[in-house]
Amino acid sequence: MTDIPNRRAVAGAILTGSAALLLTTQPARADADSLEKRLRALEDRAALKELVDTFSNLADIRDVDTQVQLFTEDATVTSITDGQTGSSFTGRSELAHAFGGFLAQFDTITHINGQQTVQIDGDRASGTAYCLVTLIRTEDGQRIWRTSGVRYEDQYLHDGERWLIAGRTSHFEWTDTASTPV
Repeated sequence: MTDIPNRRAVAGAILTGSAALLLTTQPARADADSLEKRLRALEDRAALKELVDTFSNLADIRDVDTQVQLFTEDATVTSITDGQTGSSFTGRSELAHAFGGFLAQFDTITHINGQQTVQIDGDRASGTAYCLVTLIRTEDGQRIWRTSGVRYEDQYLHDGERWLIAGRTSHFEWTDTASTPV
């Protein structure tokens, strides 16, 4: 019978230890979940920034075939200049034709991307990105420089493998044009 108090003491110690273990591992698991979510958010933000930057880089080298693969199959791109809707294209085929025709007009194309903000909700996101675009062409012995401040309002979709642009509204906020002799 002297055994029973010792068993109780051992059982109490085991229960106390188990409770302490549970209490210390649950916050650790919660911290791990939180850390995993924060890491995923950072990865998604970096991927969305890279998506926008890659779009611009591919425009600069006129790689339209690769550029349109950054969009969903049914993506729509709309351009707005001075508050007026200019053009709107839907689907990769239309986008390729429109982008290719537009970029072919210029000798040099340069995008400089700036700030971007995004709001992520699962496999969908929206964002605003700012860009300075310089387009240079030669016309009548003059080099024409057209520089625009552009604000992209984007809708994104994660297709299970990567982020894609599902919709884009390009706001050409301002444009400056200058010319110099060739």
